[in-house]
Amino acid sequence: MSKIDQYREHLRQMCDWDSFLLAESRLPGPRSNLELAQAAADEGDITQFLSWLALDATAAPVNTPGEFLPLCGAMGLGRLLAEGDLTLLPRLRAAANDPRWRLREGVAMALQRWGAADMPALLAEMARWAAGSRYEQRAVVAALCEPPLLHDRAVAEQVLGILNGITATIPGAADRREDGFIALRKALGYGWSVAVVAAPEAGRLMLEELAGSASTDVQWIVRENLSKQRLNRLDAGWVPALRQQLKQEAT
Repeated sequence: MSKIDQYREHLRQMCDWDSFLLAESRLPGPRSNLELAQAAADEGDITQFLSWLALDATAAPVNTPGEFLPLCGAMGLGRLLAEGDLTLLPRLRAAANDPRWRLREGVAMALQRWGAADMPALLAEMARWAAGSRYEQRAVVAALCEPPLLHDRAVAEQVLGILNGITATIPGAADRREDGFIALRKALGYGWSVAVVAAPEAGRLMLEELAGSASTDVQWIVRENLSKQRLNRLDAGWVPALRQQLKQEAT
């Protein structure tokens, strides 16, 4: 029996979930108890999920046990989305804009769970979020750039298109010092490499085009992706050549 299954069995026998979740959250700390969060998402109901998500950053501050409850709530909505309840999308989208990074990670994991059940629906929704706030764009990148979701080449090429559209909003952005922009740039700094590996022919051409950008932010995004071992494993000769192109663009 996996750790998640053990937690699920334990939760089925409990009445006071909140106290147990808070005690076992592993917060404060570098990594929350994601196995327990997954179990809570599997076993909980909509009333619990929405009540946890209602805890704002004042009631459940960053890196405290309280933050664990909204994380569980977001992951729970992912399960319900996968089961077909799309009325919850606005609530999840709102959570994508939360200042707490762990909750935003929970949103990405929720979207990935939905994508595992219905990837076409996720892609359609992410195309809409891609026109939203910086945090929503960040959620798109984090959700879609997940290797298990990109086994199909056509899907990976659609993801590349969405990434390209988001990256096109980077040059000349007036909000580049704001937290949402910084979070998005960091996500793009690894997300492209995941999608390129899944669709190499189209992806390499797109990354080569981005390497020619005059934007220092876009150049940083390309450089960060070229540092990922997954791209070196894909084409060890292409990576240094593109690095050289970046150096020439910078001079």
